[in-house]
Amino acid sequence: MNMLAPMRLYTLTRRHFALVFAIFLMCFVLTVLIGVTGPKVITENSYNVLSTGNESKTGPFDIQSPPLSNYNQQLWLLCIIQMTQNNEEDFIKNFQMNVELKGVIKDASIMRIRDNVHRKSRFLHCAQPHQLCDEFIVVHLGYLNYTRYQINVTLKGLEGKSQNIQNVTFVIKTYNPKFSQVEIWFRFVFVVLTFIVTCMFAHSLRKFSMRDWGIEQKWMSILLPLLLLYNDPFFPLSFLTNSWFPGTLDTFFQALFLCALLLFWLCVYHGIRVQGERRFLTFYLPKLVIVGLLWISAVTLGVWQLVNELQDPTYRYNMDMNHFQGMKIFFLLVVVLYVLYLVFLLVRAWSELKNMPYSDLRLKFLTSLTFLVLIISTVILYLRFGSKALKDNFVAELSTRYQNYILLLKDSLLL
Repeated sequence: MNMLAPMRLYTLTRRHFALVFAIFLMCFVLTVLIGVTGPKVITENSYNVLSTGNESKTGPFDIQSPPLSNYNQQLWLLCIIQMTQNNEEDFIKNFQMNVELKGVIKDASIMRIRDNVHRKSRFLHCAQPHQLCDEFIVVHLGYLNYTRYQINVTLKGLEGKSQNIQNVTFVIKTYNPKFSQVEIWFRFVFVVLTFIVTCMFAHSLRKFSMRDWGIEQKWMSILLPLLLLYNDPFFPLSFLTNSWFPGTLDTFFQALFLCALLLFWLCVYHGIRVQGERRFLTFYLPKLVIVGLLWISAVTLGVWQLVNELQDPTYRYNMDMNHFQGMKIFFLLVVVLYVLYLVFLLVRAWSELKNMPYSDLRLKFLTSLTFLVLIISTVILYLRFGSKALKDNFVAELSTRYQNYILLLKDSLLL
């Protein structure tokens, strides 16, 4: 152990360990309290189109958005239909959705965003009579080029059920401008803190050669710069330019850091019991293949959704993408493979190092902190997506389930 750069972990007592985790939990609770008291992340505007004197229950419906700015970031238009049924069985109906989108610029002139009407096939699912049917997304705009939007929607194929339609409600959801302003400051604080921690870490190891660093120290030298990118120092560009690029860059940085974190766990639990030279083919390559497949799948779906949305704002990956279910199953299989491999490495590490004083201490601290972060992250994901996370939100998107600042805790947890 004398060949390795010293770790402060070896000099910590049980009281110090308790203090570290207590400070971590106190910061978490403090951030939760800030999130609970903050304004909502998403603002909603509802339009009951049947109460405005519209004679047809299937359209065309004209919906106009409220005034928008770059601080609204994105726009979702959702449709919620309420139907009465004569039986208790689930009701599923295929229909065609025709959407025409226009933008209003500052001088009040109207511009057609696309020359053609977007036509998409959708399913209407109603579980119980006199209940709201499942909402569906009509339009999603990843960035806003206009101060207002006019959206014309027609539901073809529901004419035969028009007598059962009790209500049709359209909901426009955007980011709360107040939240966007606070998010800029949150990210700025996290970027500054990450930069300070990175400099302190580099300064503390300046006297030692990289060959003398432990595997945790080597990985921290990679994860800290990636965490700086995860907090996205370029985020304010989203409010200065009307472009898809800043949002895409943010998504790319997040996927890169999270996959690096997954790779870190595999390498550390394996490397902590493998001393000496770690060959690329036998040590790193299998792990890179597993995590690389996860990264490629996530980035492919995200880029595919973005590219198609730029051409067609009504595009939905889970309905309009061929072989989506196959890709989803492939992704879940890789996730299962990753979990099994991680459990295998964890069990091997605990069985081989439980009687070695220094390695045992490193293993206990790393495992405790990892499980704490995983538990809190799982709770946050459940609060965000609910029990249907894998079914309805396979690609992580800000799809209308945000309520307050609590979901910004991912940044503070990973920091």
